[in-house]
This record gives sequence, structure tokens and C-alpha cells, in this order.
Amino acid sequence: MKVTEHIENAKGKTLFSFEIIPPQKGKSIQELYDNIDPLMEFNPPFIDVTTSREEYIYIDRGNGLLDKKLTRMRPGTLGICASIKHKYNVDTVPHLLCGGFTKEETEYMLVDCHYLGINNVMALRGDAMKDEQSFTPKAGGNHYAIDLVKQINDLNCGKYLHEVMDADNKADFCIGVAGYPEKHLESPSLQSDLKRLKEKVDAGADYVVTQMFFDNAKYFAFVEKAREMGITIPIIPGIKPIAVQRHLQVLPQIFRIDLPEDLIDAVDKCKNNAEIKQVGIEWAIQQSLELKAAGVPFLHYYSMGKSENIRQIASQVF
Repeated sequence: MKVTEHIENAKGKTLFSFEIIPPQKGKSIQELYDNIDPLMEFNPPFIDVTTSREEYIYIDRGNGLLDKKLTRMRPGTLGICASIKHKYNVDTVPHLLCGGFTKEETEYMLVDCHYLGINNVMALRGDAMKDEQSFTPKAGGNHYAIDLVKQINDLNCGKYLHEVMDADNKADFCIGVAGYPEKHLESPSLQSDLKRLKEKVDAGADYVVTQMFFDNAKYFAFVEKAREMGITIPIIPGIKPIAVQRHLQVLPQIFRIDLPEDLIDAVDKCKNNAEIKQVGIEWAIQQSLELKAAGVPFLHYYSMGKSENIRQIASQVF
């Protein structure tokens, strides 16, 4: 079932969803299952599975020289989506990236999704590689998320990269895109960023999931501005609980977000990570309750493969 159909069927009730990352190469999927199991009692209609782009590793040749090799440390997004769908009978949403993938590779991924009955996808540009100053698309790949949305929408119409198919079983993907309540880090302004979001919606996006935020007022203002611009599709808030001290530095640095002073002060008073984790849980609970009271369609949690804090939050909200 499509994400938008889940929202329609809920008739105003706020639903629960979360996001996971594939395990690294060489690790078992069982650890992932162990973290999903405790969250299934909250009946998530869908689970997002992230995709990691390629990265460089350096292999010692033993003579003082290093070989620079491309690799993917967390492959398996589609396989994990299929496994979760089969094991839990829940919809899955694989993330598709522009970065690191050609248009042909993206088409093959979409065709495989269609074969497996996966009809929700999240279209993202992706980040620059660690050694890049700015995002550089792969040769033959999509440059921006809007290009990826257009490619997916073309496939929905039976238009493949090199031909139009007279198909009797066309794909019908529900397309999610990202929204940024505090603007994308590369955007010159929030208004400019909203214009890019409107372009993605006009190209065929069906719903929005926001980047994490810690001040609900910023989400509400973002939704209001989006509606004023004519964006009418569902806007799902993304929530991530603070868990360790370094999140105070890492999250603003990576995602260019602001943390409320009350949250910073509460974390600074903690004596250890256990106390910090509890502060993060309590903050996310209050965020969630306020958002739920406002009637948001979903509360989408960035679990990053760890479920205990998400389980504690959900048990107080759902």
C-alpha cells in the first residue's frame, strides 16, 4: 500500500514509522531484526531503509604505497526491504540516491522494486563524498532530486530510459522527497529551498518527510510557508532523539540545524550518556505529543538501527 493511502485510511489519526540503515558488509541481518522487533507493537505502516553511496578506502600495498578503491560499506537496501516486507508483512520504502548511481542503475532498482511489490520510494540527491567539497553526480547519473523524481514518474507512465513500453503492468510508485524546516545546508534561504521543494512536488512527488528538527515551531512555520506556496501534499515530521554528548556538535555541523537552548542546557547538566539518552527521550516525547495533537499524518523516527529509545518514546505517544 502507498504511504499516501495509509494516510488517507487513517482518517486523521497520527501513525508511527521509522527509518533504519543496512548493516555493514559482513554483519548479520539478525541484529537489524532484533532492533525492529520491539517497534512492531506500534504497528508501523511502513519502514524506511536508507541507501549509502560509494566511498573511498585505501588498501596498503605493502611497499609504502596505497591503492585507492571505491566500495559500498552498507549495500543491500533492496534485499533488506524485501526481507522486512516478507518477515513483518509491512510496507518498506527504499531510499534512492542521485549520488553514486547512474540512471540505468536507478532504473534497474526501480524495476526490481516493482517485481517485489515495493511501491513506495524516497527520492534523494544524497550528500557529497567525504573528499568532495561539493556534490558531484556520477557520470550518467541524475544531478538533483527533481531529476530522480522525474525519472520515477516517467517509469510510472511506462517511459523507460531508452524506450516507451506499451506495458499492461506499469509501475505505480508513491514518491517521497525530503523537506528542510531549517533549509538545506546548500540553499541560500528557506524561501529558495521551498521553491525547490515545490518543483519536486510539481514533478510528481507525493509526500514529504522532513529532516530532523528539535523545535516544533520551525516545523509548523515550514508547513505554513509550504502551504502558502501551494504545496498541498502531506508533510511528515522527522524526529531524532539526542543520545550522546557529541550530538550537540555533530548534528548541527552535519545537518546545519539549531538546537534549542533548553535542550543544550539539559544535556550539559548530565553526568553520563545514560542521563543524556533519557533527556533525549523526554524531549522527543514532548515534541511528539505536540505534533500528534496538531494532527500530523505520521511521526517518523530516525532510529539509525537502535530501537530502545524509540520504543520508550513510542510507548508514551501511541
